[in-house]
Amino acid sequence: MLDAKDSSAARQLFKKYYEGYQPEFQDLSRREFGFGDFDKKIAFRHYAFSDAASFKRYILDHVPAFISFSSSIYKNPAARPMEKKVWIGSDLIFDLDASDLHLDCQAVHGRAWVCENCLSMVKEETVKLVEDFLIPDFGFSSSEIKINFSGNRGYHVRVSNNTVFSLGPAERRSITEYISGMNMDIASFFPTMGQRAKRLIGPKPSDYGWGGKLAKGIIHALNSGEAELVKLGIDKKTAKKLSDSRADVIFGITTGNWDKVNIPKKAEFWSNALRSMAIAQGDSIDRNVTNDIHHLIRMPNTIHGDTGLIGKTIGSMNELSRFDPMKDSVVFNDGHIVVLTSRVPKFNMCGQEYGPFNGEKAELPTCAAIYLILKRVATIEHTADRARGGGN
Repeated sequence: MLDAKDSSAARQLFKKYYEGYQPEFQDLSRREFGFGDFDKKIAFRHYAFSDAASFKRYILDHVPAFISFSSSIYKNPAARPMEKKVWIGSDLIFDLDASDLHLDCQAVHGRAWVCENCLSMVKEETVKLVEDFLIPDFGFSSSEIKINFSGNRGYHVRVSNNTVFSLGPAERRSITEYISGMNMDIASFFPTMGQRAKRLIGPKPSDYGWGGKLAKGIIHALNSGEAELVKLGIDKKTAKKLSDSRADVIFGITTGNWDKVNIPKKAEFWSNALRSMAIAQGDSIDRNVTNDIHHLIRMPNTIHGDTGLIGKTIGSMNELSRFDPMKDSVVFNDGHIVVLTSRVPKFNMCGQEYGPFNGEKAELPTCAAIYLILKRVATIEHTADRARGGGN
């Protein structure tokens, strides 16, 4: 919980940002809004606004720590209970979060913190979602897909498409189950599985859908080394055998022949490896967000109350490849603040490295200081300008 001094300083900065903020959102008057404080991301919901001007007035009057909007549009967005809103349709939303990736670095800094590796890996998952699933498998065009940084640990992907607009929760669940590899019959990719004295025929990287994805994933693991194979649940001895015969195994998979290396119980072995990979590919997506047509998600280009970074809109996949959240989502660029830290891992912001800290005072640029304050690992001592003038 933020103390009064920290909360007041953050709100002053938030208000200054929102004074220049221009909400740009389709169907704003038909969407539900929710607002949060520094203790709860959505403390109040069932709000609606007739236009962008009234929405902005509310923000400047109340300066919420979090601003969320509905993926759905309604006839009566402020009505309650939910049935009275009269649902019209909904965008397809995906929420990808680094804390769900089970990364080794999280054992060092915990799931609440985010490091460069976390941000890099969740970006990879976002690219994979768009380029391996949404465009090739579902046929969405790049112009129908909007991406924004969440403001903290991941990315939000929103598909605006007439086909998905009317889909209900069950149909949306089918989409997330497909993308996550849930209920996938691995045996269907191996037509000769269980047939004695038969060569094990499996998917090729050129195959459509999950078959091709799984084959490409195994080839990628083979090219990446034994450690990547071990991550798929393959024991070290077999991983070494596969790695030593990598060229032959890759050639076999490319032609659909998964019998290139002598492995006991090949069908069971490869099924387990492929299932592990399917689970890993789907873990980063919060399926509840996609399936729930009444879910509220952070409004693009608004401030995340746990970081002071904005949920920056990203214009294209090329822009995403260059996007640096700890630089491109920073908005508090003026001044310095002296903070008293607790335990803070090393972090990078705007190309400058800070920390680690462990209980000492530190004079930091406002963006870095507010980031630590909102992460609850620092508290304000005083502004640097006051410190130089002899204030307390």
